[in-house]
Amino acid sequence: MRCRALIRAFLPLAGLLLAASAAAPAGPPRAKNVILMVGDGMGFSLVTAGRLAKGGVDGPPLSFETLDRFGYQRIYSADGVIADSAATASAWACGAKFSNGALCFHGDGRVAPPSLLDLARERGRAIGLVATSAITHATPAAFGASVPDRRCESEIARQYLVETKVDLLLGGGMSSFQSAAKDPCGGGGEDYVALARREGYTVVTSAAGLRAATGTGKLLGLFATEELTRVQARPEDSTEPTLAEMTAAALDRLAQDRDGFFLLVEGSQIDWGGHDNDLGYAVSELLAFDEAVRVTQAWIAARRERAAQTLLIVLADHETGGLALVGPRDRPAATAPVKVTPHWATAGHTAADAPLWSSGPGSAELGGLVDNTKIYDVVRGALAK
Repeated sequence: MRCRALIRAFLPLAGLLLAASAAAPAGPPRAKNVILMVGDGMGFSLVTAGRLAKGGVDGPPLSFETLDRFGYQRIYSADGVIADSAATASAWACGAKFSNGALCFHGDGRVAPPSLLDLARERGRAIGLVATSAITHATPAAFGASVPDRRCESEIARQYLVETKVDLLLGGGMSSFQSAAKDPCGGGGEDYVALARREGYTVVTSAAGLRAATGTGKLLGLFATEELTRVQARPEDSTEPTLAEMTAAALDRLAQDRDGFFLLVEGSQIDWGGHDNDLGYAVSELLAFDEAVRVTQAWIAARRERAAQTLLIVLADHETGGLALVGPRDRPAATAPVKVTPHWATAGHTAADAPLWSSGPGSAELGGLVDNTKIYDVVRGALAK
């Protein structure tokens, strides 16, 4: 009888505990892997031009257009309505507004929040950066370095190796690692490729070398003195890897870390086609970037658990060139490639909102209009242990 009385007395308390448990908010979705893929300078009109060039007016969407959610970003910087790559990448990487030209660095002495690469490292993830520019260029640099001036590319290289200790670096930029002169931040004047080897990196300088670099361990791939050769100018026997090849190699290597990884991939030269007001240049780089996205989606789809464990974000940092599509007016065959007639408003950046596609844990927060600092919040939450 006494036991029954105790049970009857406990039942209301148990009910309250169950109700409280049911009402408690769930934590943020967790991701084992986070992949950010940046189409630098890739505005809405250029995406349309790329889709038309690939598949015509009734062709399939581009690979990144098939992701679960679509949104767009406010991209103003701390000192301007029009942002550069440094300011936007720093907003993503460090979760605050920064001045144009600065990389996760406040000129007034304020300390920037820890970068997503720092957080990923603290939480056991492998970390990697891939770009078709010099790997020390503004967008990847914001994630792996903190400097007042994006031109400090040798100092950025040094920080990658001995401070951030990035596991994988693939792109151009040999000159930044072997500069005889000091940069504005005091970096350079020594051989950072030799330093990389002393720090335990395998160093490769060709596509063949990248293919041969199997296994685990830190990897530095420098495939050009500055940026990689643009897609339009590449010979068939090029010794440089494509963006898709670098992305596949990065995924294979970083995925060997059982705790997961953080990877940034940039199609850097989409932006440069916009600066040149060269539609062919911009579209060819965009389609090469989209191929890297397709490779990434195939990697995610190859194993059932990866879809639930991987946050994939594809986004632009700003729009370049003010592209308007003013023709052709006549409709061609449904799937015939369309070469649009462009009108460019500027050779610089514009203040237009920047597109954003995503899928995986945390992506539900990235639909509709968001500030670009929201990327930091979502990724930080997804990387939590």
